[in-house]
Amino acid sequence: MSDRLTHLDAQGRAQMVNVGAKAVTHRVCVARCEVKMAPETLARILDGRVAKGDVLATARIAGIQAAKQAAQWIPLAHPLPIDSVSVELSPSPEGEAGVAVLQIEVRVETHWRTGVEMEALVAAAASGLTVYDMCKAVDRGMSVESIRLVEKRGGKSGTWTRPGEVG
Repeated sequence: MSDRLTHLDAQGRAQMVNVGAKAVTHRVCVARCEVKMAPETLARILDGRVAKGDVLATARIAGIQAAKQAAQWIPLAHPLPIDSVSVELSPSPEGEAGVAVLQIEVRVETHWRTGVEMEALVAAAASGLTVYDMCKAVDRGMSVESIRLVEKRGGKSGTWTRPGEVG
């Protein structure tokens, strides 16, 4: 890892990094987050009893759409070609302290000059926020937590996996 902040020029001004000389390689990033909620809220989601519709399908589509739009969300991110986006939503009705959890995992792949960390992170956030939006009428106490990169592969820096998590 570099000590240099690549998004700053020599005068400390924000800049978009020039990736033109970098090699095109296969790059993969995995990001996760959790949506914590009341057990009854998760039961409603799983039973299809949410007035706004199919929460899981909508959250999956929101994540895919957000990954494709990451450069519009993040000012210095590069628009890049995405090979694939997958969004997995895994319910855990029996969380600790009576809280149910919907884990969201996003995997983004590209063959390009820069990684897809921001695309995976933006997708995880959008999926979680979509769950919140669709269920807020029945559970305002929900929270979208721990948006994080779990794994990245490809490029000059190689493979990185978050300690304590399986990618």
